[in-house]
Amino acid sequence: MNTPSHYILNLAVLGTLSPGFNGAITLGAIAPDFPIFAFYLVVRAIEKRPKEKIWSEAYYEPFWQNCVAIGHSVPLAVLGLLVCLYCGWQPGTLFFGSAILHSCLDFPLHNDDAHRHFFPISDYRFISPVSYWDPRHYGKIAASIEFLLVLATVPIVFNLLESPISKGILGAIALLYLWGYSRLYLRILSPKKTSQTPQNPSS
Repeated sequence: MNTPSHYILNLAVLGTLSPGFNGAITLGAIAPDFPIFAFYLVVRAIEKRPKEKIWSEAYYEPFWQNCVAIGHSVPLAVLGLLVCLYCGWQPGTLFFGSAILHSCLDFPLHNDDAHRHFFPISDYRFISPVSYWDPRHYGKIAASIEFLLVLATVPIVFNLLESPISKGILGAIALLYLWGYSRLYLRILSPKKTSQTPQNPSS
């Protein structure tokens, strides 16, 4: 699932259940993908590797795979959640709860880029038959569902946000989704595109 979708869906669910902790929920929703952002910054902007090899080769190097596994580790997030519950620290509890929800949403939507959600206890990867982006694995259907869920929950999140800046960012994300979806997924299975696949965002 795309990172902005995690932000919107997590905030719609957890922000409604626990109002007043939007910051912690937001950070928890996007934090699992921080290693992926760092990876792309290093290999693209610093190492200047060819764009076509970033997701097909560099992403699968052991160092980066371990970094991504740490970010998406449910056991580590559960441990953090239990510590925060024990200490009575609600922002931390919602941060780790949001990180767990992020992994739960990712779990059924990754095929050959599946994460090790049980790291460091296990290196098991659930290879889902469904991919959130790859048309070879129902990517267009998954992207359509994600797109509709995001648009449906935008009004809920809009009402949870207080500052004009955060509401403006939410509106920009919604417009970006409209543009990106129409540009990529509505054309992805057209006759001229059937032999091509988009670059794997792996988020």
